[in-house]
Amino acid sequence: MPRITVTVDGVGYEEDVEPRLLLVHLLRDRLGKTGTPVGCDTSNCGACTVMLDGRTAKSCSVLAVQADGGEITTIEGLAANGEMHPMQRAFHEEHALQCGYCTPGMVMAAIDLVREDPHPSEEAVREGLEGNLCRCTGYCNIVRAVRRGAEDMAVRPS
Repeated sequence: MPRITVTVDGVGYEEDVEPRLLLVHLLRDRLGKTGTPVGCDTSNCGACTVMLDGRTAKSCSVLAVQADGGEITTIEGLAANGEMHPMQRAFHEEHALQCGYCTPGMVMAAIDLVREDPHPSEEAVREGLEGNLCRCTGYCNIVRAVRRGAEDMAVRPS
């Protein structure tokens, strides 16, 4: 069995993994990072989105062995010193969720989007999140939250 080394939310781990183990299952089942949900297991919904070496990755489409040596940030790793990340706070304050299942992936994708486009238009947000599905909302509050989060991130960069 291959042995991999990953840093998840700032903590180093060494794990023996089967070659076919998906990153999402390593995070959830072995490392206890249950904030990253398993949505579709086909990379269609984006619920399992994490940051891998600073870029978004759908963790159900990445093998754990592919993340060897990588730095992973999950939704749990965004808060600092007991304070929510500005994008997390914006999602909360703008009521950008209903069931909340898609929210971790949406937040992670939104942060990556805002790093690329610090002042996204409504259209840019909708296009930037097209790989993340929400089955409950009409996306209006999500778009509003991303734009508010972008403003807040400009004031307090993450």
